[in-house]
Amino acid sequence: MTTGRVALLGVPVASDTLADCADQIIGWARPTGQVTESRYVCATSVHGLVESWRDPAFRGILARAALVAPDGVPLVWLGRLKGKRQMTRVFGPDLMIEVCRRSTQSGNTVRHFFCGGAPGVAEELAGRLAARFPGLEVVGCAAPPFWDLAADELEAIANAIDRSGADIVWVGLGTPKQERFAAALRGRLDGKVLVTVGAAFDYHTGRLRRAPAVMQRAGLEWAYRLAQEPARLWRRYLTNNPLFVVLAATDLLGLAKFGEPSDA
Repeated sequence: MTTGRVALLGVPVASDTLADCADQIIGWARPTGQVTESRYVCATSVHGLVESWRDPAFRGILARAALVAPDGVPLVWLGRLKGKRQMTRVFGPDLMIEVCRRSTQSGNTVRHFFCGGAPGVAEELAGRLAARFPGLEVVGCAAPPFWDLAADELEAIANAIDRSGADIVWVGLGTPKQERFAAALRGRLDGKVLVTVGAAFDYHTGRLRRAPAVMQRAGLEWAYRLAQEPARLWRRYLTNNPLFVVLAATDLLGLAKFGEPSDA
């Protein structure tokens, strides 16, 4: 069970291992025969923390998450500098794989719903994971539109998820849309765990490639990703990365206090 957290730019981020985070998600998702409160988990990177600094309402969404996993190496570096020496990266695509693997173990069987990506991507992802993990129980897929959903559209998706009997709902819509989507769905679902995992849908269907291990360890995976999608990502990385360095320094040195999250 995850217990360790560290405040990064005012957001409580888990300082436990990938295995700990996966165990916690399985524990929340395992059917008990009783309707329980739904939760959402966010795998969050530099982009997510900078967005939370810009937008107190988005910071509130992260603050209310059951778990915020450190998706990026810079978050791990900052956490270690703040005293969490054993903190490790919990990359969204790796978290998905570990939860799927554990969910097929004896006594851990849970049902999965994949929500995100372009039309057809969720179905392809489900098929690949089912082939990789025999016994994986997939009960549904959806590709929500990329515009902000009206209340009736959210209700329709929530009803489809509830009818499927899913225990874990994987959400891959990109930050900050996926976190807002998960937070909006949370109150409409019975006893589900929603997990936002960014580009995991595209990584595990081969639409994106992982950076070489040396770039991952050096915190340069963003550069490899930028090379694959320069038109879409150049503004995000060239703006957010330098800003994160400044914000991290002020956080670490106590030169500024980060505002309270908003409930808006």
